[in-house]
Amino acid sequence: MAAALETAAGALLTVFEAARERTTSRLSGAQLRAVMMVEQHDGINLRRLATLLDMLLSSASRLCDRLVAAGMLEREPGRSDRREISLHLTSEAERLLAELRADRRQRLAAILTGMTPEGRAALLAGMREFDEVARLRHPPEPELPAEARPDRWVAEPGGWAAGESGWPAGGAPRVRATDAGPGWSGEPAGGGWPGGEPSMGRTA
Repeated sequence: MAAALETAAGALLTVFEAARERTTSRLSGAQLRAVMMVEQHDGINLRRLATLLDMLLSSASRLCDRLVAAGMLEREPGRSDRREISLHLTSEAERLLAELRADRRQRLAAILTGMTPEGRAALLAGMREFDEVARLRHPPEPELPAEARPDRWVAEPGGWAAGESGWPAGGAPRVRATDAGPGWSGEPAGGGWPGGEPSMGRTA
């Protein structure tokens, strides 16, 4: 069943990738995932973003630096703790995501019109159930309050985090995904669904 689903899902992945290449060609898959995660968690800090993207802190820092330079993200002191930096989308990023989703829906609609009503209903029901089970198996990690984060990321002049090494708390290395290359923007990140990705049963 898993192999058959992987084969059948190829067309859906192709639609998503075609829309990404058309509307967000200047962003890699990792950069697009980061933008979508910030959209879902407005004001997120760098350490939390790195955790959700399943990336090293140093890799997430470089990724965000490039997104700030590209005009996709902006950073400002946190509202609850001004020693931290919160991340927000720019109007350019919001416009880009709106175009991406409009393109996706147009491409999906063109394919769905060729299906029978029964096929469309079965597809939607199956995708909703798949989405629900996936979310139950991989619930989001709880957010710790700022005062409970001993290794919280503190803003320093001239950089994202002075002296950051990219190692997790405790000093033990972890093997993490990096942003070193383009990929499909809808691939799972951190064990679950990527931030901001719409399921078949809800509006993105």
